[in-house]
Amino acid sequence: MKLHHAAEGPADGPPLVLLCSLGSTIDMWAPQRAELADEFRVISLDTRGHGGSPVPDGPYRVEDLAGDVLETLDGLGVPRASFAGVSLGGAIAQWIGLHAPERAASLAMLCTAARFPNADTFRERATTVRAQGTAAIADAVVARWFTEDFADAEPDIVARMRDQIASTPAEGYAGCAEAVAAWDVVDELGSIDVPTLVVSGIEDPATPPEHQQLLADGIPGARLETVTNAAHLASFQRPEIVTPLLREHAKGAS
Repeated sequence: MKLHHAAEGPADGPPLVLLCSLGSTIDMWAPQRAELADEFRVISLDTRGHGGSPVPDGPYRVEDLAGDVLETLDGLGVPRASFAGVSLGGAIAQWIGLHAPERAASLAMLCTAARFPNADTFRERATTVRAQGTAAIADAVVARWFTEDFADAEPDIVARMRDQIASTPAEGYAGCAEAVAAWDVVDELGSIDVPTLVVSGIEDPATPPEHQQLLADGIPGARLETVTNAAHLASFQRPEIVTPLLREHAKGAS
């Protein structure tokens, strides 16, 4: 299906596609979108079941979510792009690298995993939000997105991001949570033949740094960068570090 998206920057610029984490919309990429649109055609996408995108019944698979991304890009006339994804978005980037490498100039995988820890937790979240709505898990989820000192210093940002989670359609969140729970490509990483950047938040409780180390070790030629004072949404908390990394990596591939 075609996804809600925003396209910014020069129409003839090298395409850079931004893929979101579970429970977020394209607003999670606010620190990067305008900054990178100076030279890239930045295309930000709301994942299936999130933001302005359609909300079909779940469960979903990462394969489904990646297919949505590629279909949307087809509609925009973008045959090949650089991709950057956080968490669930990073899994989508992995799928593209494995199954549609001709579509990828480069991949950036942020705070993600080839197999997410605590799969049962995601299945439990799916059950909870279908019964009680996403507001029931919003506080617990947003607490994992930022470090405690950032949350104390920026309560308005945390509140805004919590509201983003709480406004996610229950079926959309649940379906994507089930996709996360089922994701496991640990044994396939060696088949990714696309220039890859892996970014780790040193204080990420959702996908701790050993998961990005596994990605970097498993993907031939991958580069690993670790960001200090950052939790799961390292791209939002530390844009002064992450944005230049994304620019450099995508520019090298364009």
